[in-house]
Amino acid sequence: MITPTPAEAPRTTAPHTTSAAATSTDAAPAGSTPAGTAPADTSTSTASTKSRRAARFAGLAVIAFTTLSSLALFLLIAPTSPRPFYAPRQAKVFGIEFSYDVNGPAVGLLVGAVIAGLLVAAFVAVYESRVSKASRRTHENVAARPLAPKRIMSLTRGVYAGPVTVLALIPAHNEEKTIRRTIRSLQAQSVPPERIVVVADNCTDDTVALARGAGAEVLETVDNADKKAGGLNQALAVLLPALGDNDTVLVMDADTKFRSRRFLEVARRRFTDDRALMAVGGLFLGDSGAGLLGQFQRNEFTRYAREIERRRGKPFVLTGTATVFRSAALRTVSRSRGTLLPGRKGDVYDTLALTEDNEITIALKSLGGLMVSPQECTVVTEIMPSWKLLWKQRTRWQRGALENLGQYGVTLTTLRYWFQQIGIGYSVVALSSYFAVLVLMLLAIDHWVWFTFWIAIGLVFMAERVITVWRGGWRARALAALVIPELVFDLFLDIVFVKGVVDMTFGREATWSHVDRGAAGTGASRGTSSAAEAQQGSGGPTVGESGTADTAQGASL
Repeated sequence: MITPTPAEAPRTTAPHTTSAAATSTDAAPAGSTPAGTAPADTSTSTASTKSRRAARFAGLAVIAFTTLSSLALFLLIAPTSPRPFYAPRQAKVFGIEFSYDVNGPAVGLLVGAVIAGLLVAAFVAVYESRVSKASRRTHENVAARPLAPKRIMSLTRGVYAGPVTVLALIPAHNEEKTIRRTIRSLQAQSVPPERIVVVADNCTDDTVALARGAGAEVLETVDNADKKAGGLNQALAVLLPALGDNDTVLVMDADTKFRSRRFLEVARRRFTDDRALMAVGGLFLGDSGAGLLGQFQRNEFTRYAREIERRRGKPFVLTGTATVFRSAALRTVSRSRGTLLPGRKGDVYDTLALTEDNEITIALKSLGGLMVSPQECTVVTEIMPSWKLLWKQRTRWQRGALENLGQYGVTLTTLRYWFQQIGIGYSVVALSSYFAVLVLMLLAIDHWVWFTFWIAIGLVFMAERVITVWRGGWRARALAALVIPELVFDLFLDIVFVKGVVDMTFGREATWSHVDRGAAGTGASRGTSSAAEAQQGSGGPTVGESGTADTAQGASL
């Protein structure tokens, strides 16, 4: 068991590794300092300051664009002639009298809304096509995109780097309630990983002993003050140098279990068939429990998985729940830190990023890497059991997404991320306005009136909500059919967005939180990632490619 060392202490010791069979100490290469354990210096402080400034810029930019877009919409609507005050009609059905109103918005507004929607869809299609072509056509000698498909295919043509292997890496902080289940889930795969390594980060419970007893190797971090990213950096500093180009690394949360026994089998096949593929991400569904709040999250995850499937596996974010990386991609990211990418040189994960999985997704895309999330690669992850914990988790995700954009700036790779954030900002205005108008209407009318136009629109919306969660079962469909409860949940997420933007704008510090599970299978770990990350701004431009084993197929950039 490691005794936590104060964060101020020099971090120069390699992590300690043990296995079920024996105990050994792995030292970092002579004369080097493991990634994630560099002593604190002025460069780190400067990077932190720049990161805060970048985050503030991102928050201000989103506020400005959201305000301008809302104002522009108002100026477009204001000159139109208002509809006459409603005059409800009376009708009787089966002896029951009721009032209804058939009026709807002005025809010009409806036509304008349809045209605007089509223009946005066309812009997205043209943008993604351009990103796809730019990535595929990147010359192999372009140093700024070392993971571009042409470059990788050129460097590896005629070279056999051995069969694809998988090293499973599980970062864990006090995960005694779930660690054995996660390890068993790995061992039950149709093609299990060659090695399972648990990265025990300052654990004060029985995580280390239980992991070792379940047959995994255990690597205990030393003086890590950089949370999950720091622990992974320490582990990768020891493990990565020994891996070949066809060796892969599965980074998997300690509260995740595989829904499909073929996850690793499919990932191996994808890497074998496509030499330019840099990462295979998982699709994830929510675990059971947590009542209504849990169902909200399960519906959210189900919709995200469906969306990625409809995009032919092109992911918005490489989820921390389970993603397999080609070792060459991780080494390239490590070498590119401090030059082509933000972060400390030698680190795989940026320790300043609140959402390390979102950040490394943008990093790989910025370097030209291909990635995919196949339908067969599905996992089940735990959900937040209370509104308070969900608030903390989503605030961190939202801030992390915006901070990543501030660090990377506006590029062809990040442009969609920016528009997604602006779209979320606009949704805050739209959804809050909807509820405000609904309340005012209920207060203004003296008897109930059925507005047929809006009922028709509502039925279409309800059908969309139900269809998108159909595979989630009858509970998911019933909740979606009610519409209003999920809109209230969406409003909660919008408030989280506003809180994140305000905190960044005023330079308030963000913190991590860890869930005390209390019992196995409840709660969620501090490192869990989910669809909300993508929905709250983690989505990025993706491109599909098809071809033979010599081409990048079904992957995204």
